[in-house]
Amino acid sequence: MSTTASTISDRSARYRPLSIGLHWLMLLLLIAVYATIELRGIFPKGSDARELMKTWHFMLGLSVLALALLRLLVNVTRSAPKITPEPARWQELSAKLMHLALYALMIGMPLAGWLILSAAGKPIPFFGLHLPALIAESKSLAGSIKEIHEAVGTAGYFLIGLHAAAALYHHYVVRDNTLLRMMPKGR
Repeated sequence: MSTTASTISDRSARYRPLSIGLHWLMLLLLIAVYATIELRGIFPKGSDARELMKTWHFMLGLSVLALALLRLLVNVTRSAPKITPEPARWQELSAKLMHLALYALMIGMPLAGWLILSAAGKPIPFFGLHLPALIAESKSLAGSIKEIHEAVGTAGYFLIGLHAAAALYHHYVVRDNTLLRMMPKGR
């Protein structure tokens, strides 16, 4: 096979570098978002360290929102590389539902956090900026949204874990190129 044909084939078998980079950067951000909110619990309530963890949780969460919107734009403007061998129809549907759920998580959770801070009457920090409140102050509404935010956050652990498990299942059991499509090109 010629170098040009190999390059074209390799490009069509993988996502483009921007999509791959955004995917793995999103994973790192999600790990940091979850880590900051979990680590805040080791510090006493009202302490500077606990407040710092919460601030980083908010800022990183809003970063997830920004990147998720960018990823969505990239995904709707570019087609995904084909999975070979082609998966069963039910697997394609499951993958679409999983991706829909992950986008709902990556967009909905930061928006919910922004709504919580807005309703609580707190500033919305974003790396030196203070974003505007989305809704009027309402402590009871803040509490209700926070309960939903926490429940969905817990479900997020399972969604992310299931997504990773499915990729590993496809790679090691089915032996298709599902995972390889999202891996950076090796040398």
